[in-house]
Amino acid sequence: MYWLGIDIGTGGSRAILADDKGRVKAGFTSPHEDMRMERPLWAEQRPENWWDAAQNAIRAVLKEAKVKPGDIGAVGLSGQMHGLVILDEKDVVIRPAIIWCDQRSQPQVDAINQKVGKDNVLAFTANPVLTGFTLPKLLWVRDCEPKNFARVRKLLLPKDYIRFKLTGEYATEVSDASGTALFDVVTRRWSEDMADRLNLDRGILPQVFESSEITGQITAEAAEATGLKAGTPVVGGGGDQAASAVGNGIVAPGIASCTLGTSGVVFAHMEKPNYDPQGRVHTFCHAVKGKWHVMGVTQGAGLSLQWFRRQLAPGAEYDALMAEAASAPASAHGLFWLPYLMGERTPHLDATARGGWIGLTARHTRADLIRAIIEGVSFSLKDCLDTIEGMGLPVDSVRSSGGGARSPIWRQILADTFGKKVTTLETQEGSAYGAAILAAVGAGAYTSVPEACGAVIREVDSIAPRPHESQLYQRSHEVYRSLYPTLRPIYSLIRNLG
Repeated sequence: MYWLGIDIGTGGSRAILADDKGRVKAGFTSPHEDMRMERPLWAEQRPENWWDAAQNAIRAVLKEAKVKPGDIGAVGLSGQMHGLVILDEKDVVIRPAIIWCDQRSQPQVDAINQKVGKDNVLAFTANPVLTGFTLPKLLWVRDCEPKNFARVRKLLLPKDYIRFKLTGEYATEVSDASGTALFDVVTRRWSEDMADRLNLDRGILPQVFESSEITGQITAEAAEATGLKAGTPVVGGGGDQAASAVGNGIVAPGIASCTLGTSGVVFAHMEKPNYDPQGRVHTFCHAVKGKWHVMGVTQGAGLSLQWFRRQLAPGAEYDALMAEAASAPASAHGLFWLPYLMGERTPHLDATARGGWIGLTARHTRADLIRAIIEGVSFSLKDCLDTIEGMGLPVDSVRSSGGGARSPIWRQILADTFGKKVTTLETQEGSAYGAAILAAVGAGAYTSVPEACGAVIREVDSIAPRPHESQLYQRSHEVYRSLYPTLRPIYSLIRNLG
């Protein structure tokens, strides 16, 4: 029997097939259109394009694996969190999805905090409301596109739009719902208080399941579109970070994960809900039934290097850029990169923050610029880790995943910056792999997510921090931390300039 995991990412949709022993039989990624950025800090994608890409990925992985559709026991879904997909009464997408890194909704965040109260928001959802979350995006549509808002009959998250296309069901699961600012994370249900105080129709919200529960079956129409067998069960799955954590085995205390994708995330398991009083990190439901997690987010992690490549090194291979960075010394001759290309979450919660190099001199080379980007992202992730440990969650080692973590150079910099061992796993599929594990649990191949992870996840590499470099990065991190508060008064002035 095989388990299909599908991840609806920012850059593409990936499908993988895993067997009963957790070995990946095949994988395929179908790229998405570039996200639309019509104004600074705006970001949109077309959900219809996600569905096209998902169909392509599913058909390609079935072809590559030469697996019969009837041999697939269940499907699991994962995807970028927080995106706003709104459907009308005919299930037509009303407007392009406003996705996770969009920062336009600060006025709506301010209005929520004023009407509901910051303390009440924390009490109702266990998190502060942020521009990246789904609720303020919905209110932006209500405020700025009233004709579109009047058509809204259902709200879905990105992966759950694909679920709808596969099963015809309006459903989500607890980990992804946690990032909407409409979900009571402690009781694992929609927050009626948040919806009612903001005069929102609760009927637009999808049904919520646990991540390994079956949410529907592949319809005949979807079977024809994808090559899957009609009736194949589809489980809840998880938001990309919770699913990635399952794929990395972060289902017990003591081990954290660091995912280096377009954004960067440091993630730790919690046995019971706990949150940072300042709201610098997110407390969400885990994809493990009855458990929770905390995560810190760097908005512009891999995005920083992607931006550099597109704008300043077109055509360069990422491996070549990493090798160039390795030729520069640690701390890049005193050059710092602030990775705030899309504002920042942890620890600043500031949509107006802007990125840039600090400390640039005529001596610096392109290698220094690249090295500073990698180190700046790593410093931001160190802020995430420090905040999590400050909540009383000890972290002994960190498991790395995502595109950036494929580089041993970046993994070594992470180990030196964190001052902790950084490990990698036999399977580096992250979110799609976690979705496949959740599918196997939902279909009854395992009795629990921790049991499944214990059976299929294996560490294969470990990088230890180097004492000299760790001490240097500790001093550099102190400088890095001083830059944001120094520049903060300037950001609003820059924003007013457009």
